[in-house]
Amino acid sequence: MTAEQNPRQSSDEKHTYASQGTIGIDGESGDSSNSFWSKEEEAALLRKVDWLILPILVFGFSTLTLNRSNIAFSLNNGFLQDVGITQNDFNVGQQLLSAGIVIFENHAQIPSNMILYRVGPATWIGFQIIAWSLVGTFQALQTGLGAFIATRLLLGICESGFIPAGLYLMTNWYKTFETGKRFSIYFAGSMAAAALGGLIAFGVIGNLHGHGGLSGWRWLFIIEGLMSFCSGVLFILFIPRSPTDPVSIFGWRYFDERESQILRQRIILDDPTKGVRVGSNVTWGELRRVLTNWRLLPHVITTIAAICPAQGLGTYSPSLVAGMGFSNLSAIAMMTVPPWVLLIGNLSCGFISDKLKSRGPVVLVALICNLAFMIANRSMIHSQDGIARFCLLAVGNFFSTSWLLISMPFTGVDPVHGSWLSMNCISEAERSVTMAIHIMGANVAGIVGAQIFRSDDSPPFYPRGWTVILSLVATAVAATLVSNLQYLILNRTGRRPEGSKWKL
Repeated sequence: MTAEQNPRQSSDEKHTYASQGTIGIDGESGDSSNSFWSKEEEAALLRKVDWLILPILVFGFSTLTLNRSNIAFSLNNGFLQDVGITQNDFNVGQQLLSAGIVIFENHAQIPSNMILYRVGPATWIGFQIIAWSLVGTFQALQTGLGAFIATRLLLGICESGFIPAGLYLMTNWYKTFETGKRFSIYFAGSMAAAALGGLIAFGVIGNLHGHGGLSGWRWLFIIEGLMSFCSGVLFILFIPRSPTDPVSIFGWRYFDERESQILRQRIILDDPTKGVRVGSNVTWGELRRVLTNWRLLPHVITTIAAICPAQGLGTYSPSLVAGMGFSNLSAIAMMTVPPWVLLIGNLSCGFISDKLKSRGPVVLVALICNLAFMIANRSMIHSQDGIARFCLLAVGNFFSTSWLLISMPFTGVDPVHGSWLSMNCISEAERSVTMAIHIMGANVAGIVGAQIFRSDDSPPFYPRGWTVILSLVATAVAATLVSNLQYLILNRTGRRPEGSKWKL
């Protein structure tokens, strides 16, 4: 890092690249073997951190995704009949899963990160993973409505803190400009797991159904629960406490004294407070200004209306595909396709919006295209052409939020929408509260969306459910159009307080 990159520090505190291409550890001149580290040395150390932190972190996120989504595949293997619940009971359980996430991810994050800070990420995140792995594994033994409701709520509670805790962990180990690529790898692991989840379910249900007197879905819960347990154990065993104390809880050292000193100094010089700030104070006045900000309303409507369908479609997608005329096992295997379509859609929307330097029109066009595909899906619910119907659903996923219920708070075009919303906040306090409301809206959408497909709606066609989805996407289109128009009008009538234009 050069002096220009960190102007807040005085010259005697800065690590500067010397003429021989090295960085001072103590800010003083000296022999390179004692007081300097080279660019190459730092790059090698960064690769070492990557191989130590990222694989275990991505593996943990992948197992979370598998544990959240495996229940969708269980519906194709007699889950409702085996447990003794109705489809509407099942929907309530899915609502409680989302409720657990909403309550504890949005409202308990500060105490959760206080514990993380005190006991260390290896212990706390590892404990979280082991907790949800036990719930996920013992789901295989559930019978009756009470057990089903309890396990779904517990699963949501136990899983709720992992994603922000993982992001917090990475901000502690990497400089600010190093986190972008690592965040992408972190979330890409979840998308890959969503795609592989169908293949795993296909193999387990197809080959283990009936073994040991257990249904295939019970084996699926056991196997993926044990995978999560292994991930938690790996966290506790191998993840170091922190860059300032890079030792595992069992005293295993991965870095020599020189590497440990470089790790500490490079993070201190980068100012780690530039990362995720947990527990930042927001005044009541600032909170009131955000809650009464009329510009926020259409964005919130877009978030809820666009993401609501993802809950219903994510949970019932294997059942919907089976209703198109495919066997239950074939439908499970076919569910590996939509996540890859979603990944392409994510990358495309992000690339186009960056290229055009415009977010609002990209979100609007994507939602209009999604609406067109949803209209086609609704009009073909009684069609005998199963391949055409499946293709419509899969391609429509390119323009939509996640078809599979993967474990990100918002997916598809919504990262672009979230970026657009953030860019139009006029202060850090407004941005903090606004993004919290945005994420909360996405999670609340999961609670509402769980009731889209119901047993009194002519399964597997669900005409009312598809009409609801059409109405929601149309509402999202209208709200996004309003958001675009409001910024166009504001730019003509007046600019932001600091004089810059509102962002489209």
